[in-house]
Amino acid sequence: MSRKLPLADGETSRTACARTLVHSGVDEKTGEPLTATVLAERVGWCTDLASGMVASLLGEHWNAASVSTLAAGVDTGGRKLPSNAWMALRRLGWTTAASEGVKVNDRIVRAAQEQAGRALRSVKWRADVVTGILAAWPADPKKRTAAEWEAVRAAIPGGEHLLSSVIRSRTRQIANFERKNGHLPADVFELEPAPRVARMLLLAACDGQQASIERSVTEATKVLLRLQLPTRPDPQKYADWTWVACPVTLPPTVPANAVLHLPTLRIVDGKVRADLAYTHPVHKAQRLGHTVAVGVDWGLNTLLSAGTARLHPDGTITALGTGAQFRARGVLAKQYRLRHLSEQLHAKADQYARLADSALKTKQSVLAQEIKHVSNRRSSLNDALAWAAARWAVDQAVTAGATVIYLEDLRSMEAGGMGRTHNTRVSQTVRGQIADRMRHLAAEVGIAVVTIPPANTSKHCPHCLNPLRHRKAPDKPTIPGWRWALCPSCRWQGDRDQGAWRRIAARGLAHQTKTVVDKTCGTMVIRKVVEKMEAKAVITATPKTSRNDRSKTSPTRPRTNRPAPRRRGIPSPARPSGPAGKRPEGHAPTGRNRLPRAALRHQDVTTISTPAPGHRPRGAALGAGFHLHAHATPPRWAEPAPNPTVRMGSLN
Repeated sequence: MSRKLPLADGETSRTACARTLVHSGVDEKTGEPLTATVLAERVGWCTDLASGMVASLLGEHWNAASVSTLAAGVDTGGRKLPSNAWMALRRLGWTTAASEGVKVNDRIVRAAQEQAGRALRSVKWRADVVTGILAAWPADPKKRTAAEWEAVRAAIPGGEHLLSSVIRSRTRQIANFERKNGHLPADVFELEPAPRVARMLLLAACDGQQASIERSVTEATKVLLRLQLPTRPDPQKYADWTWVACPVTLPPTVPANAVLHLPTLRIVDGKVRADLAYTHPVHKAQRLGHTVAVGVDWGLNTLLSAGTARLHPDGTITALGTGAQFRARGVLAKQYRLRHLSEQLHAKADQYARLADSALKTKQSVLAQEIKHVSNRRSSLNDALAWAAARWAVDQAVTAGATVIYLEDLRSMEAGGMGRTHNTRVSQTVRGQIADRMRHLAAEVGIAVVTIPPANTSKHCPHCLNPLRHRKAPDKPTIPGWRWALCPSCRWQGDRDQGAWRRIAARGLAHQTKTVVDKTCGTMVIRKVVEKMEAKAVITATPKTSRNDRSKTSPTRPRTNRPAPRRRGIPSPARPSGPAGKRPEGHAPTGRNRLPRAALRHQDVTTISTPAPGHRPRGAALGAGFHLHAHATPPRWAEPAPNPTVRMGSLN
C-alpha cells in the first residue's frame, strides 16, 4: 500500500484517529484461534515489557540536562536530530534493554524509546515556564504587580502570548511546594516526579518485521492487522514470539481513500483497543478572504449561542437572521448531580483511609470501584455533550454557507469571586473539549475555526460599541438576573448572548488580516484587538419597511378561511348508559399530541435533584435520554420558512 497521499488543488492532508476494538486473532504458527481474553493477555505481556523499558529511560533522563540536550535538536557532533523520538534517542546514545534473560526484538525497544522520547520532549515547555516563574518570583505570590507581570512574561520564552491563568496556576503549585518543604524548587524536575508510564504499545515506531496493516480490497471497512506477540510473559528466546493476525472493523467515519497507519494498542477493561491513525484529503481552510462567518458565544445554561454575519464589499457587516442557541440544562444538571456524588464518595474514602482500620479494607475497595464508575459516567457525559455541541455549531456554519467560525478564547477564564456554586460550574465546563472537537469536525468540510480575544464581547453594543446596561429578562420579570441587554445610545436591546455572538462575528471579520497560526498547537488565532479595526466591527442594522407605507410591492398572498373542525363521518353507535357527567361523543379531539416527558417542562439545574419522599421523579431521573436534554433552537436565516397553510383546503 502506498503511503503517499495524492492531493488536488485546494486540498490538504489531515490526520485523524479512530478508536476500534480488536476482538479476536489467529496464531499463524499453530493456526489456533485466539479469543478476546487470550489476545488481551498476550498484548498485555508485550505492553508490560515496553512499559518497563520506558520507566527505566524516564528515570535515568528525568533531569534538566537531558531534556535540554534533547530539545536543542542537535547531537554532540552538531548534526540535526531526527524528528522521530526513537531515532533521536539512539543518536544521543540513550539506550535501554529488557530485563536479564528476557528476549525482545529491536522493534519493541524502538516503541519504548519512542514513548519515552515523546514524554521527555513534552516536558520542555513546562520546564521553561517554571524556570521563568522562579527567576521572577514575586514578593507576594497571591498578587503580582504590573511590573512583576512584565518581568515574569519576559523571563518565559513566548511569555507575551502566554495565558495569565497558566502563570497563576504554576505560581500556586510552586507556593504549595515551598509551604510544605520550606524552600523553592530548583526546577520542574524537583517540583514534579517522573510521569506515570502509560500501559500501551506504539506500533508506529515499528516496521514490517514487527507489525503490518492492510486494508481489504473487497470491503473498505475490513482491515487485517498482523503483529508479533509473546507466548509467555517472560519470553526466553525469539521462538517465543509468534505472528498473530487480527481482523479489525473500521468505523464508517474512516474514508475509503484514507491511508492507514499502524495503531497504538491499549488494554482497557480487559479488551484490546486500537487507536488507528489515518490520513485523508480535505478541503484546505483559508486564513483570509472570509465574507460569511459564524460567531459562537459560550454560556453556562445556554451552552452555545451562535449566528451568522456577512461582510459586504463596502466594508459593512450585517447579521443574517436572529441566531440560534444550544441549551443543555438537563445534561448539566445531571453532571452537577454526579459531581456532588463524586465529592461525597471521595470524602468517605478519605475518612476510611485516615481511620486505617483493617476491617474497612473491603469498604474501601467498594468505594474505589464506585468512584471509578462515577468518574467514567462523568467523562462519557462530557464527551457526548462536547461532540453534540460541536456538531451543532459546525452544522450551523455549513447551513449558512460560512467559511469560518469565530469563538472566544476563554482558556484564561478563571473562576473566582462569583460564589462557590458559580465558581465550580465555570471551572468544570467543557469549553476546551468543544473547541477541539469543533476544529476536528470543521476541518472535514474546509471551515476554519479562529479564536479571538473575549474582551467586551458581552459588555458593548454590537451596533454602536457603547457600553450596555444589563437587567433581568422582560419575559421573566420574577427571576433576577442580568441576561437582558439594553443600549442607552442606539436603543438596541436583546439577550446578552445574542449580542455577544454578533460582536464576536463582527470582530473576527474586521480583524481577519490579523489571523495567525499558533506554532505550538497549529490552531488559528487573533491575538490582539486593534482599535482602528475594532471601530469597523459593528453590525449595521438592516433597514426595515415603514409600517405607514401601505403601498403594494407584490401580489397579495392568497389566504383561506379557518379550516372547519374535524367531525365524525358517521354517528357513534349506541352504548350502555354510563355514569352521569361523562362527556358525550361528538367532536374529534383537536389538541396536539403530548410531547416527550423530558420536553414538557422547563429544565433547570434543579431538574434532577434528589426527590422528596413519596415523589416520583420524571424526565432525566428516569433516563429520558441524552438528546431530550440537549435542546437546539433551529436557525432562522434571511429566507423565511414556507407557510404550509397557504392554499390548504378544508380538513373535513
